[in-house]
Amino acid sequence: MKKIFAILFSVFLAFNANAATLINDTELENKITEIILPVARAADIPEKRLKVYIVNDDDFNAFVRGGEDVFVYTGLLKQIKNPNALRAVVAHELGHTIGGHMVQISARMHDEMVRTMIIQALGVGLMVAGGNPNAGMGVMAGASGIAQQSLLSFSRDEERMADDMAVDLMTKANQDPNGLIEVFEQMRDITGEFEKKVNPSRINHPLTGERINNAKAKIGKLKKIPKKPASVVARENSEYEMLRAKLIGYLNTDKNVITQYPYSNKSDAAVYARAIANMRAGDLKTAKTGTQTLINSNPNNPYFYELLGDIEYQFGAYDDSVNAYEKSLNLAKNAPQIETALALVLSERKKPGDTERATELCKRVILQAPAPLAYWILARVSDGGVADWAMAEFYNMNNDAKNAKKYAKLAQKKSKKDSPEYIKSGDILKKN
Repeated sequence: MKKIFAILFSVFLAFNANAATLINDTELENKITEIILPVARAADIPEKRLKVYIVNDDDFNAFVRGGEDVFVYTGLLKQIKNPNALRAVVAHELGHTIGGHMVQISARMHDEMVRTMIIQALGVGLMVAGGNPNAGMGVMAGASGIAQQSLLSFSRDEERMADDMAVDLMTKANQDPNGLIEVFEQMRDITGEFEKKVNPSRINHPLTGERINNAKAKIGKLKKIPKKPASVVARENSEYEMLRAKLIGYLNTDKNVITQYPYSNKSDAAVYARAIANMRAGDLKTAKTGTQTLINSNPNNPYFYELLGDIEYQFGAYDDSVNAYEKSLNLAKNAPQIETALALVLSERKKPGDTERATELCKRVILQAPAPLAYWILARVSDGGVADWAMAEFYNMNNDAKNAKKYAKLAQKKSKKDSPEYIKSGDILKKN
């Protein structure tokens, strides 16, 4: 059972080439994209080029890379209070991008000859990781020298400008900019006592109290503050709570989940979190009961059927699992992670036509959103050069150069020189 769940859980988690853990989940990625899309549009980012990545890390943090790739940490998602505050965080990060701050700070670091200093230029602005202000201040508090002081001052100025830009972007996007103040107030709750003792000139961000005052002053000058109807805010908050419940259900201990979502809490979010936690703990019967309750009240939610498919798979009820995943895909349409999960079950069930269907699903996933598990399953349902090439890609994505080369060589031996597998294996060999 543990082995089965480890494979299934890898649909939810994926590893990038730098060994940072990314969460690979259609529901979460779609919901976060929906939340931040207004400010992305305000920043002139085309919708089709916007890509959300969820980093499995407890830091209260987020950053934008290249102007279009948005990285949001699970620590932020689990702690942030509502979707508007999350939107404000991303607006701040987009402010860095619009201002060209990363390019500027890189040039400044070079000019100042600061080779060893670590600057957390990205992120909302917490000075430390994981909300523990005593854990991460050594580098900043212990830095010295004129060049380093100059760079710290430069970074603080950039943060102030990004805060201002966040208010502008939120307003342009017709979103309430007070979400930024909510974020800063939450940060102050985490670092408030420590900030009373720190020298403001020795850190790379303005003190949180200053940021709150600056944001309030900026917002106070607006002619009109965008406001949504209470019913819309309530719906968005409820949907965001479902996102948080899913993350907490998967990432926290089952005891912690029950503490946050006791059985007396009958909300959909609480039932969702408990069902996931029960599945992870091996209490499949209780998990299935909770999931069926969700489906009965929300028959058009594709992700509840996805969870049911996960549970049935662990029961060994492959037919029921396939049916649940197919229902999920019919409702979700474009969902690479669910397609991968379905391909995995088909590769286990092995009924007539299952291999062909699993192959089709894996190839579609690889074209849309390549992931190690999709290559692993493709290798499992293929043979010859295709299987070896798929394993080479699997190891290549997991940064295992030795095995990537091994299988790429085998793939070339078994494939025609003009075949895609031969050519792609050659690319892997050149890289490694």
